Amino acid sequence: MTMLESAGAEVEDPAAGICAGDPGGGDAAGGLVLPEEVVAQLAGQLAERARSGEPAVLTGPGGLLTGVIGQVLQAGLAAELDAHLENGDGAGNRRNGSSTKTLHTEVGPVRLAVPRDRDGTFAPALVPKQATRSDGLNAVIISLYAKGMSVRDIARHVRQTADVDLSPDTISRVTDAALEQMREWQHRPLEPFYPVIYIDALVAKVRDGAAVRNKAVNIAVGIDDDGAKRVLGIWVAPSEGAKAWAQALAQLRNRGLEEVLFVCCDGLSGLGDEITGTWPDTTVQTCVVHLIRRSLGYASYGDRKAMAAGLKAIYTACDADAAYAALADFSGTALGKKYPAAVAVRERAWDRFIPFLEYRPALRKVLYTTNAIESFNREMRKVLKTRTQFPNDDSVAKTLWLAILDAEEKRAGQRAKQAGKPKAQRDAVPRLIEGHVTQGWREAWGEVVATWPDRFADRG
Repeated sequence: MTMLESAGAEVEDPAAGICAGDPGGGDAAGGLVLPEEVVAQLAGQLAERARSGEPAVLTGPGGLLTGVIGQVLQAGLAAELDAHLENGDGAGNRRNGSSTKTLHTEVGPVRLAVPRDRDGTFAPALVPKQATRSDGLNAVIISLYAKGMSVRDIARHVRQTADVDLSPDTISRVTDAALEQMREWQHRPLEPFYPVIYIDALVAKVRDGAAVRNKAVNIAVGIDDDGAKRVLGIWVAPSEGAKAWAQALAQLRNRGLEEVLFVCCDGLSGLGDEITGTWPDTTVQTCVVHLIRRSLGYASYGDRKAMAAGLKAIYTACDADAAYAALADFSGTALGKKYPAAVAVRERAWDRFIPFLEYRPALRKVLYTTNAIESFNREMRKVLKTRTQFPNDDSVAKTLWLAILDAEEKRAGQRAKQAGKPKAQRDAVPRLIEGHVTQGWREAWGEVVATWPDRFADRG
């Protein structure tokens, strides 16, 4: 086998003697394994380069891996054409030279001589016609985009690491391939029943004409009756408002979500009415942690610890009457008189604050705050902050969707590495959001069934 040293990892025409070889079988993961003699030969060449003072380059033009990939692809194309000619109907069909093309891969550009047949019926599957990038390079681009890098930063990174020159428009077209998949996911049918839905909003900077504006990224996460969390949708709106949420909730209803027991939210003005307008029998629960933060916002730094301790008696009360008594007691204290606005926060939100107090502790823990999705929100905020701005609304939704897929894939890989280890030696690597089982859900669901035995006994 002739090893190639040209700057673009050029591979000679198949007629020059390159042929398909036995890959030596597959490993446990299904990947190709090179024969030992081939590995020894490649290692010898790499060591010889190092001894002669040349850089031991693995990727990029002239790199060892680039050359190996080029030769494997070239041999594969030759094998594909042989099989096509053997199985073809045209007895007179035969080889008809080749055409050259450059395939950009994740390890650098590879120059190929794509063989042709006289009838023009050969369509290689290994390197499809019109393809200029490998699937691996596309996957690298999408992964970098999912981590919040801009198209220009990705183009610069690919140029520096693989010596592949791609324009920002090309990078954008690669990521747009995921846009249709994201839209299919965004409009997928939903299960008719979710016991609990958390809704929250993040902020993203999006270009709007000549200006850059802060836009709301509304996210809904549901818990199914098995306790597994699911991202139900991502919507970009000009601002976080009840009307924008009304459109998102209507879409959830149109996608098949007919019944929701509880919706936990941050207490946005008018949002509760939009929720009950969509699902009339739903209980709206304002996040207790959001209310605490708003109350503490009126206190000086030195008084916040004492105020937090005083407010605790309200949200840990045994029922609504006891909570109201605790609020009255707090309003009569020195802190309550010093910061009447902090007391007013609870009074204004009282009707949406007290629903969770009707239930027992296990269900209370699920309902009292949207912090159950805080780790997910934190990861999404990191992605949004990495980008100084987004070109349009679709770019925001696409980036967050890809970030979810990327994070789940990374965590799944970490769990796979720990498979087989004793439990005591394994680091807990939970799912980020999709399929993550809510802590304490079994007990909480038991309380739901006990509260509405006629509705849910058959689902327990």
